[in-house]
Amino acid sequence: MNLRAIIPLATLALSAAAHAAPAAPVANVKASVATTDWPQYRGPNGDGSSSESLPAQWPSAPKVLWKVPAGTGFSSFAVSGAWCFSIEGKSGDEVLVARDAATGKDKWTASLGHAKYDGGGDAGGGGDGPRSTPTLAGRVIVAMHSDLVLHAFDGVTGKPLWKHDLVKEFGGHAIRWQNAASPLVEDGVLYVGGGGAGQTYLALNPQTGAVLAKSGDGTITHATPIATTILGQRQIIFYMQDGLTSLEPKTLKQLWHADFKYSTSTAASPVVAGDYVFASAGYNVGAVGFKISKAGSGWKAEQVMRVPGNKQIANHWSTPVHFEGYLYGMFQFKEYGKGPVKAVKLPDGEVKWEQPGFGPGNLLLTAGGNLLALTDAGEIVGIKASPDSYKELGRFKAIDGKCWTTPVLSNGRVFVRSTKEAACIQLGTPVTATK
Repeated sequence: MNLRAIIPLATLALSAAAHAAPAAPVANVKASVATTDWPQYRGPNGDGSSSESLPAQWPSAPKVLWKVPAGTGFSSFAVSGAWCFSIEGKSGDEVLVARDAATGKDKWTASLGHAKYDGGGDAGGGGDGPRSTPTLAGRVIVAMHSDLVLHAFDGVTGKPLWKHDLVKEFGGHAIRWQNAASPLVEDGVLYVGGGGAGQTYLALNPQTGAVLAKSGDGTITHATPIATTILGQRQIIFYMQDGLTSLEPKTLKQLWHADFKYSTSTAASPVVAGDYVFASAGYNVGAVGFKISKAGSGWKAEQVMRVPGNKQIANHWSTPVHFEGYLYGMFQFKEYGKGPVKAVKLPDGEVKWEQPGFGPGNLLLTAGGNLLALTDAGEIVGIKASPDSYKELGRFKAIDGKCWTTPVLSNGRVFVRSTKEAACIQLGTPVTATK
């Protein structure tokens, strides 16, 4: 697993004496990487993969470490050591909540500002709310408000560190159903989209908020950008309204662009498998696959697969994971409660099997080739990542409320959110001691 993108928030697990210490720059943090941390949306790599394993014998009743009432919304968790963070809707505001990962008790909260949604999240019943997941960069926790206001706090104390309003400062504009993308941290740099002409893409110092680079004239979607390596080149890929744009890290110089259809909303991130990039959306857009090549300093994205429509391999907002030449995920559109999880072959997009009853939940890939899924009804499900057939490892009702969030696996613990509750379940064996 490539963990160079994140230096863990090691200071969060320290004694109370450290709580008064100032936030150290990422480059000065002297700590070993904790592979069990889950510092940003879809994990350390941003691709929904975990270095941890599911138990060989699925427990009949996994231990619930805690379950607490939570605000509304679809924000997932960022987890480091004894701390976990999420964005919740409370009394009309979006609130960053820092909790004790062992007990679920609030450590501190910070209002990100009032929020008013223009629908979308109410579909299927169960409420609406914040969609973005906070991101850890060392000791700093960064959160994006739905109106494109970026906030940074000291993760231990909750002290505000800096703020950027992408609309007021960078000429950005809100999109329908507001922001849902999460900030991305890669190699000590924070990446977000949402500015205006010439500054759509922003690279920031997460410790200070200083702008390191800016570029681009595109319009964002609800999809979170990814960091990946293709043909030996590290790159940041944004899924925009005009297609996929790949940028050189830190400089934000464009490497390649691939045109792709847009309609209404794009919310699933692209998925990379070697030199192949998969992208998908609902609203009759469907899926596409691009083969990326390089000749000299020039890059090329060639469309090699196209499956239109909502039924076969469209992703409404649930991003699939890649394992050994196959995608696994919730390929569906507005099939609340009943939509299937599917196995899809690359590069042609052939569906190998599908199993109904998941709805537009999300899943992640664990070590050993197993999947950990969260249904939109709050069930945690273990699945073998095999193209041969659907094989369920176990199932457990974990939480009530509408779950359109992504589950988190950190140190043998599964963190889940709904529009009503937050919970932590001990599913596997702890990898490291948690202070």
